[in-house]
Amino acid sequence: MKGKSPSITSRLWACFSVLGVVLLWQLLTGTGMIDAYLLPSPLMVGRAFFTELPSLIEHSKITLSEAFTGLGLGILLGFFMAVIMDQLEPLYQALYPLVILTQTVPTVAIAPLLVLWFGYEMTPKVILIVVTTFFPITVGLLSGFKSADPDAVSLLRAMGAGKGQIFFYIKLPQAMDQFFSGLRISASYAVVGAVISEWLGGFGGLGVYMTRVKKAFSFDKMFAVILLISAISLLLMSGVDILERLCMPWKRIKN
Repeated sequence: MKGKSPSITSRLWACFSVLGVVLLWQLLTGTGMIDAYLLPSPLMVGRAFFTELPSLIEHSKITLSEAFTGLGLGILLGFFMAVIMDQLEPLYQALYPLVILTQTVPTVAIAPLLVLWFGYEMTPKVILIVVTTFFPITVGLLSGFKSADPDAVSLLRAMGAGKGQIFFYIKLPQAMDQFFSGLRISASYAVVGAVISEWLGGFGGLGVYMTRVKKAFSFDKMFAVILLISAISLLLMSGVDILERLCMPWKRIKN
């Protein structure tokens, strides 16, 4: 019970802070201090959300299919690059600057080129998500591999262990914390990346929906889809937390 009370307390404080923001928002809009066409009230946003729910669900399916496909490929690419860069120092020296370089170019600048090269289908959106999500995975795993206990590595080498055994018994378990930290970031980036790519062209998805309601000046619907995107990102991050507890039972026991 002692371990649960701090978690419950922190969640209560988080709920109170969110409730406080919503009440302040309703106060400012309900009293006319901010015009509704500039900032719709929470009640208007909630009404728009439930009115547009069937349409939002359909568009969410498209966005989530893009996000999950890109995230899965980003994880595979990030894991592969981290492993080969850890095993081969010349490749690490050659590829690490390129990995950093991919993150210095804004995604908004890349997205129009991808649409121009690959059209308005799913391909450019998935590529943009892969570019966005593989970086936290790669950097997190590399940091974890580098932090492996050198004494434990030396001990396994003295016992005749090869590179593969050292990797699976020492480096990979050591890197799990950093991997899941990077995965949380990548999971949220995946949804945002999908929406950004849909802004620039597509036939469906939450980004396309946002563009349509913005042109119609339906800002209550605009806020509704923003809240939905935030909720999806939070759910994905919670899913990562559950997966981490399943894959790292020793951490749960320690806590």
